[in-house]
Amino acid sequence: MLPVTILALNGALASSVTITIDVLAMANRSCLNAGRPPAFQVRLEGSGAHLFRPFLAFPESSHTCGHQLIVPAQGFSKAADYTQRLAEPDAREGRDLISEVLDAGGNVASSCTGTLLVASSGALDGRRATTAWWLASDFRELFPAVELDTAELVLTDGQCTTAGAAMAQMDLMVGLVAKHAGAHVAQACAQTMVLDERRSQTPYMAMGLLAASSESVSKAVAWARPRLGEGIGVNDLARHVGQSARTFSRRVIAATGLSPVHFLQRLRVERAVELIESTPLPFEEIAYRVGYADPSTLRNLIRKGLGVGPRDLRARARRTCPGRFPPQPAGHLKPRRHLQK
Repeated sequence: MLPVTILALNGALASSVTITIDVLAMANRSCLNAGRPPAFQVRLEGSGAHLFRPFLAFPESSHTCGHQLIVPAQGFSKAADYTQRLAEPDAREGRDLISEVLDAGGNVASSCTGTLLVASSGALDGRRATTAWWLASDFRELFPAVELDTAELVLTDGQCTTAGAAMAQMDLMVGLVAKHAGAHVAQACAQTMVLDERRSQTPYMAMGLLAASSESVSKAVAWARPRLGEGIGVNDLARHVGQSARTFSRRVIAATGLSPVHFLQRLRVERAVELIESTPLPFEEIAYRVGYADPSTLRNLIRKGLGVGPRDLRARARRTCPGRFPPQPAGHLKPRRHLQK
C-alpha cells in the first residue's frame, strides 16, 4: 500500500480535501471488490486536519512521512495577501513537510492554491507546472522561476504534479490512482464520480488524466494533440520522448491500460468529440483535423465509444450551449484531402 499524506491547513477548501479523501476511499473499495488489498494508506496532516478526520472511510494510518504528499486547494484566496499567508507558521510547517517528502524521494501533488505552497518551497523552480487560471498572474509574480503553463489541466515534472482550479483536484486524484492502483481502478473512480460530465460527456477518462501518471506518456500526449492531423504514429511518439517503441509501449500500457495504437486512437476520438461539441466544423473537416482519411471510421469509433453518433453529440451541445455555434458563411470550409486512414 502506498502511504499518502493529505495536507490541510486552516482555511483549506473543504471540497478539495474531501474529494481527495473520497477518491482514495473509492479506489480502496474498488481494489477490495476485485479481491486485492487496498492501494492506499491515508493520513491527514496540518493545522486544519482535525476538521476532516470524520470524513475518512478507512482507519487513519500512523506512517510518519508519506511517500506521496497531496496538497489540495488551501483557500489562500481568502487571505488579504498571499505572501503574508504563506509566511504564517502553519504554512511554514507545510513547506517543511513538502521538503521532507521530496528529500526522502517521495512525490508531491497539488492543485489550485495548493500550488502556491508547493512553489513557495522552491520545489517547482525550473520545472513546468500549472495552477488555476485566475492565479496565473500572481503566481508568475511570486514565483518567476517556475515554468507556468495554465493551458494544461494536470502536469507532471519530476517529483511534482500540479493541477488547475479547485475541482481539478478530482482530475489530479484520478491520475494518481491510475499510477498506483491501475487504469481500471481509476476508470471506475471516474465513472462513479461522473468525472466525464465535465468533458464532452465521454464515458471514459480523458487520456491526459491517465497519462499524468507517467511523465513520458504525458509528454507524448502534449506533443501529439496539435499534430493529430499530420499522420503521426506510435513510433513518432516514442521518438519524441526519446524511448524505443517497446519501452514506450510498456509505459503506455502501464499508465492507460491501452495498447499504443488504441491510446493514439483514443486521443483522436477525444479531440474529435471536443470539436464536434464546441465548433460548427463539418464532420468531414473534423475527421481530417484528427487524422482520419475516412470519416466513417471516426464515426464508427465515436458511436462505439459513446453509444451515440456525431450528429447526436452536436445536437446535445447546441441545446446546452447554443452560443458555441455562430452561423458560418456559405463556402466557409471545403472538404480537403485527408492524410491517413
